[in-house]
Parts: sequence; C-alpha cells; structure tokens
Amino acid sequence: MDNNNQNNNFSYTYSAREQSEIKKIRDKYAPPSEDKMERLRRLDKSVTRKGTAWSIAIGTIGTIIMGGGMSICMVGPYEYFIYGVAVGIVGIAIVSLAYPIYSAIVKAQRKKVAPEILRLTDELMK
Repeated sequence: MDNNNQNNNFSYTYSAREQSEIKKIRDKYAPPSEDKMERLRRLDKSVTRKGTAWSIAIGTIGTIIMGGGMSICMVGPYEYFIYGVAVGIVGIAIVSLAYPIYSAIVKAQRKKVAPEILRLTDELMK
C-alpha cells in the first residue's frame, strides 16, 4: 500500500520560456526589493525633504503677507501707510523664520535616522 501512495505524486518542469514568463509575472506582484545602497540614499534624502517643505511653505506665507503690506502702503490712503509697514514687518519676520525652522527639522530628522544610516554604512564599508 505504501508503494502505491508514493507513486501518485506528479511533477512537471516548465520550459525556460515559461519560467521567464512566470518570473516576470511574479516580479509584478512581489514587494520591491531594495539593496542597502539604495536604502542609504533614500534615507539621506528623506532627512532634508520634510524641512524643505516646511521652509518653503513658511517662506511663501511670509512673502504673501509682506506683499500685502507693500500693497497697503502703495494703494491705500496715506493713513494706511503705517498699517502697511506693520504688516510688511510681520511678513519679513515670518520669512526670516524659514531657515531656522528648516535647520531645526533637519537636525531632528538626522537624529531620528542616524542609527539606521550608521548601521547601513558600517555594513557597506565592510
């Protein structure tokens, strides 16, 4: 009885062309593999990405406010000149915060990502 159960197995080997097609289909659905160097580059870029986005947003908002102040100075009656200058100074203050905010965010991101980057660089340098 044992001999009959062992002979009931069926195996089939696909041709090289079929193997290639199977591999292409499988690669479409498999999660993307990332080597260590690609991961290191991605982590390094991610450190500045968040800080850049925030500093651009803050700089843009400050520039718009400063432009509004200039408009008030130029278009409004003479009495509004002081208000326009005050609004412009607020805009300049906001624009001047863009770089310190960028630096703070990048510093925090570097601290957060540093252990992983150091681990990857140690592995790659060996």
